[in-house]
Amino acid sequence: MSRETLKTLFHPFASDTVTPPGEGERVLFLGAEAGFMLPEGFAASLHAVQGLRPLYRQLEAQRVATTPTTEGDDYDAALVLCTKHKGENEANIARALARVKVGGLVLIAGAKEDGIQPLRKRMEQLGLDIEHMPKYHGIAFWFGRPEAIDDLVAKLEKAPVRVDDRFMTTPGMFSHDRIDAGSELLASRLPSEFTGDVADFGAGWGYLSAELAHRSPQLSRLDLYEADFASLEAAKANLAADAPGIHARFFWHDLAGEPVKDKYDLVIMNPPFHEAHAAEPSLGQAMIKTAASALRGGGRLLLVANRGLPYEPVLAANFKESGETCRNARFKVLWAKK
Repeated sequence: MSRETLKTLFHPFASDTVTPPGEGERVLFLGAEAGFMLPEGFAASLHAVQGLRPLYRQLEAQRVATTPTTEGDDYDAALVLCTKHKGENEANIARALARVKVGGLVLIAGAKEDGIQPLRKRMEQLGLDIEHMPKYHGIAFWFGRPEAIDDLVAKLEKAPVRVDDRFMTTPGMFSHDRIDAGSELLASRLPSEFTGDVADFGAGWGYLSAELAHRSPQLSRLDLYEADFASLEAAKANLAADAPGIHARFFWHDLAGEPVKDKYDLVIMNPPFHEAHAAEPSLGQAMIKTAASALRGGGRLLLVANRGLPYEPVLAANFKESGETCRNARFKVLWAKK
């Protein structure tokens, strides 16, 4: 999907419908992904923003200047590549408006499954003078940044969400508006009075780590690994507020593609099982293998998964012992011993 949408994003320049930004100009690229080719005449310097670690690493490999958060002001133009998260898309448009010069181009592209048509109509309803074109099973639309943007930005920005009266999140994060039911099931099986070194793989905004910290406040170390930069920043704040006495460290990390250097007595995780719009259990399987390599001898893995996901064979292949702790109508909690 992303490769096609990238072509949609750059097609207005490639077709000469929109004049490409030239030498000496600066372009902000929000939601950036690797794999694009700049059209002829696109000579501006490109600053990409991508908070998801695997995609960030791909951009780095393409030698695209990239940061996990938006930096800088007074850009000549901004590009926004949409995701399936409505709130994230609107927040990125708000960021583009706030960072681009008056009159500067803001160009957005997405696929049907990204909700690109409703997004375009919403921008029109907000009074923006929109031009658009369909291409490669998606739509690109664009407008000039108006002089007065405060009301626009206020309508598009997304306020933080308070979950369970304990945690702060923002739209675009996994389960940003509620405690995930699978994580809640795993939390009910976390050990009490555990004193070893623990890693939370795919820690999100910190729910499982906070629950473990309350059950086992004498943990010697708790390390949170998370691929989404914004979620990891939220986890830092949530742990500091909810479990201030725990010794925690935080790692922005691609668990499917980067090795883990430290060793642990326990790894807990609710692994992601889809990439973009498609189910992809190989992500969880890769994280299980990473967990096996990060555990000390005798160390244990506890994970929750949708009942239908085929994790048992990879557990059996990488651990001495493994089994199932419990299940309900949707999820199962699995364990393994190194």
